[in-house]
Amino acid sequence: MKEFAYARAGDADEAAALMTQRPDATYLGGGTNLVDLMKLGVTDPGLLVDVSRLPYDRIDHRDDGSVLIGATVRNGDLAGDPGIRQRFPLLAQALLAGASGQLRTVATVGGNLLQRTRCVYFQDVTKPCNKREPGTGCPAIQGAHRDLAVLGTSDHCVASHPSDMAVALVALDAVAHVRSPDGASRTVPVAELYLLPGDTPHRETVLDHGDLVTAVELPPPPPGAATRYRKVRDRRSYAFALVSTATAVSLADDGSLADVRIALGGVAPLPWRARIAEERLRGRQPEEETLREAARAELAAARPLPGNAFKVDLAIDLIVAGIRDLIAREDRA
Repeated sequence: MKEFAYARAGDADEAAALMTQRPDATYLGGGTNLVDLMKLGVTDPGLLVDVSRLPYDRIDHRDDGSVLIGATVRNGDLAGDPGIRQRFPLLAQALLAGASGQLRTVATVGGNLLQRTRCVYFQDVTKPCNKREPGTGCPAIQGAHRDLAVLGTSDHCVASHPSDMAVALVALDAVAHVRSPDGASRTVPVAELYLLPGDTPHRETVLDHGDLVTAVELPPPPPGAATRYRKVRDRRSYAFALVSTATAVSLADDGSLADVRIALGGVAPLPWRARIAEERLRGRQPEEETLREAARAELAAARPLPGNAFKVDLAIDLIVAGIRDLIAREDRA
């Protein structure tokens, strides 16, 4: 690991000032991803600006049913919050499906959103990688790509996004609160926070240098909806998703799908909102072939590689199973 400077920001203004003074500075939250990448030599910031002590550590449940979650809230605290578990079980399930209990006590909400891909070529500095060094190539396309993306990829990058939490947030229409270095605030839907690789895979989000995620806001939960996060992985714990689904379903009086929300993990460079499938399913009776036809339409644009083509059928099956299981539940929220 290379030498670096460290500064603990006393407030957001100080954090922004430190970042703007140093183009090689980066924010440090829990460090569960950043420190690993520093050890591997993937990233070598000259200054770490510690924002973990800033006053963004609250979970505020509002009277209208919405929730404001501070960016420095620990993943374990969020997963265990009674209000989240009761009204947004999908989010709690996603958090518990990610990492280990030890990591959840350290990792922050903001850091989880901004974690980097676990592609082995990105993490190995002896190998070329367009995401790490633009223009060097993407050896994963011809190499080890079993765990990587099948949707939203390009000829320059097929890396997949690793977050479980972000998939749930996208399904819940969450919004990120972002503070710019000049003190201005804006909101960005989590579904629009990330960028597809295209021909600039090194640019992963819409954030600029010095932008600080201060909170994530959840609108009130879908009325009458049943929700669930499902994750298929190689082992039961401490493994990233091969495919995951975050699903919310509301039924009309006649049994048709009044509303359906689906987000996919493990299949794209970002948490993938399955809007094609959602549109085809709203107002329809949830018959098996209807569900499967909508899921196939969502995956029609997939560009699988030989080693991960199985993800297409797996994602279709998981979409169908997720909706079918929620419909069968009698304890809808």
